[in-house]
Amino acid sequence: MKNIAVIGAGTMGNGIAHVFAQNGYKVNLIDISQASLDKGMAVIEKNLDRMVFKETITEIDKLNTLKNIKTHTGLKEGVENMDLVVEAATENVEIKLNIFRELDQICNPETILATNTSSISITQIGAVTNRDDKVIGMHFMNPVPIMKLVEIIRGYNTSNEVTKNIMELSKKLGKTPTEVNDYPGFVANRILMPMINEAIETLYNGVAGVTEIDTVMKLGMAHPMGPLQLADFIGLDVCLSILNVMYDGFKNPKYAPCPLLINMVMAKKLGIKSGEGFYDYSESKKAEKVSAQFI
Repeated sequence: MKNIAVIGAGTMGNGIAHVFAQNGYKVNLIDISQASLDKGMAVIEKNLDRMVFKETITEIDKLNTLKNIKTHTGLKEGVENMDLVVEAATENVEIKLNIFRELDQICNPETILATNTSSISITQIGAVTNRDDKVIGMHFMNPVPIMKLVEIIRGYNTSNEVTKNIMELSKKLGKTPTEVNDYPGFVANRILMPMINEAIETLYNGVAGVTEIDTVMKLGMAHPMGPLQLADFIGLDVCLSILNVMYDGFKNPKYAPCPLLINMVMAKKLGIKSGEGFYDYSESKKAEKVSAQFI
């Protein structure tokens, strides 16, 4: 496997493209928006510059990485003759199903189709194709160039051979692949999102304030960042989407999103990406200033 297509130039997509390209793979980065592609490439170059400054890679490594990435706004031309396609589009089930329907029609029959979904059923995605044995989940963690874990999720019909190949490929990227079964939220978000949701409930019920909740979890549980700060980092809209997938999948009220989370998403208070969530990021990307509504 040498030729990789990545669909989506956002935070996850550009990170995935970066990691493959840095490890010598030829990457086609695909997005319907040229502006998104330009922004994604700028992020990759900025992250590579940071690695050069820290002397973890050389300037030549940076140039070779950038040389390994080509951008495309057309899906068909972007996935032509690819060994693997990794979809990293918006965490929306209908968008993903439509992408995989189209990929199945235009990709070579032997091409493996992977999704970076953090919660949506791999079996459901595979079912809209005629190659469900070659559909698999590759859930990278954010930020992709730094985080070691990749959740490898096999659908009901994903073959052993494809699973083995993707596990080995992940290791070649310097990652630690962990195979999990296909249930809503998989492992990472099935455990993480209820914790974040409970932290929001704790705030909503007036048990403690934003910094107090995050401080308890950072100092008491040795978490690198508190759950409310982490929610802002992930994106409150993404958190809500994942909780809804789990609530719909399990029909268990423990996964029902907190009303405060729902209201914040409707008000477009999405965290870092919108400039405000539980913290105010108008002056700094660090969670130093609590949003005015929670003071």
